[in-house]
Amino acid sequence: MDQRQRQVGEPPESATPVSDADSPLDAALAVVPDDAVTDTEEHLNAPALVVRADRVQATLSALRERAGFDHCACVTGQAYGDRYESIYHLRSYDHAQRELSVVVPTPAADPTQESAAPVYPTADWHEREAYDLVGIEYEDHPDLRRILLPETWQGHPLDPDFSGEEPQIVPFREHENPLAEDHRDGDTMYLNLGPHHPATHGVLRVGATLDGENVAEVTPDIGYIHRCEEQMCQQGTYRHQIMPYPDRWDWSGAGLCNEWAYARVAEALADIEVPEYAQVIRTMSAELSRLLGHFLAVGTYALDVIGEFTASFMYAIKERERIQSILEDLTGQRLMFNYFRLGGVAWDLPDPRSDFFAEIREFVDDLPERLAEYHDLLTSNEIFQIRTVETGELSAETVRAYGCTGPVARGSGVDYDLRRDDPYGYYPELDWDVVTEDGGDNYARVLVRLREIEQSARIIEQCVDLLEGWPEAERTVQANVPRTLRPDPDTEIYRAVESAKGELGIYIRSDGTDEPARFKIRGPSFSNLSALEEAARGEYVADLIATIGSLDPIMGDVDR
Repeated sequence: MDQRQRQVGEPPESATPVSDADSPLDAALAVVPDDAVTDTEEHLNAPALVVRADRVQATLSALRERAGFDHCACVTGQAYGDRYESIYHLRSYDHAQRELSVVVPTPAADPTQESAAPVYPTADWHEREAYDLVGIEYEDHPDLRRILLPETWQGHPLDPDFSGEEPQIVPFREHENPLAEDHRDGDTMYLNLGPHHPATHGVLRVGATLDGENVAEVTPDIGYIHRCEEQMCQQGTYRHQIMPYPDRWDWSGAGLCNEWAYARVAEALADIEVPEYAQVIRTMSAELSRLLGHFLAVGTYALDVIGEFTASFMYAIKERERIQSILEDLTGQRLMFNYFRLGGVAWDLPDPRSDFFAEIREFVDDLPERLAEYHDLLTSNEIFQIRTVETGELSAETVRAYGCTGPVARGSGVDYDLRRDDPYGYYPELDWDVVTEDGGDNYARVLVRLREIEQSARIIEQCVDLLEGWPEAERTVQANVPRTLRPDPDTEIYRAVESAKGELGIYIRSDGTDEPARFKIRGPSFSNLSALEEAARGEYVADLIATIGSLDPIMGDVDR
């Protein structure tokens, strides 16, 4: 037990919040109930508190209200031989580098603990996933049922007792009336949307209860494209076999951001320092990748809201094609790039370099005129404004409660961007701004994406300036990385990057071999989509379509 823990007393209800200057561990120990913490641990990214299973809510409430940990970024469930664990990865929206892990162990014979959902609503979906795949039970959870696998699934795939031979039988059931317990006055109707519907942006099913034309309740149903990405990464080696997978989590074009997420966590785990030249290339290519995601989001949103196919959608696809041609010259591929490597990138810029830079500069120089057309066609369009202004509203408090990040959070005025707040790559050396809007509605989220395109162009242009003048003798694209990486056993780390959708995080626990013992992916679309009901409740059914599109979910990022 850490000596500081023995000095902790439970503060009165009127206790003032601890200072941001305090270390995360000191801040936590100053406010948590003294009967809750049983031990402390050190993860590579943050200190950790080990908390009793029956004191989860009291601990997390104190950490959120009095220690400033208002962002539950991720929840990782995992099983050991003798116990199960839930790890709550906590951060602060105002100070992203203030991180704390809360570890809740439960015995293998009875893996039951208090739910964190009453404190952090975003934990609702995260804990359902841990229950579904690992088998951890969460008391007081508002809706503890499977989230990725069918309700009829037998066993939990990540449970050590799961053999894989359990009979999986899906019984036929007649359609049940989902409104049988609905005693409200007036007519109600259940509307099934998806999982194959152009407005769901992938294999997402949405069950909506309508009271007239108003949405009374929305239930997203996910898991239709669950591909066991985490488990495949756990079967790959750190050095070579994991990197091809991240491109597939978000195929809208943010693949290089995804690759950086893995590179960042693995490089921190193995203490690998990336050459400065490679950092500039990474930064430039990641911003090109971000543009791919944002152009697709804006173009498909024009289809969702005003059926604008011939202009806005085709313009967006044209811009994407130009970016994909640039990235194809750089990486050799147009979608699944597989360009990052641990310690840097796979190879240097294509020859002749002058032609490559000229292609990028031509694209960047054309952007202001093109973006003006998007504003003329969309944001200045009266029909578009009617469909998006004051619809799909998410307050800043709701965004924080549901762990939303990226344009969804920044569209509600939450000034949170890991490129600036938890710096990595070459971002700290460049001149650019974090874009926020205060509207909190569908319109604000579109504005954020269009303005972020401008900022990405600024970053890309500065990177090109640097790369053009970089001395040839100092163009090191990759550090000297050992052929085989074997981190120390029980080393744990969570790291994240800012993808086109928001915070893309990865938790890794090593076991001393060259493959991870646990590999958990925190997809930003997962948390963003969990806030759909809050954004759509009480609005017209047509607004539901607009709201789904404005959240910009990619289902590979949700289901993994």
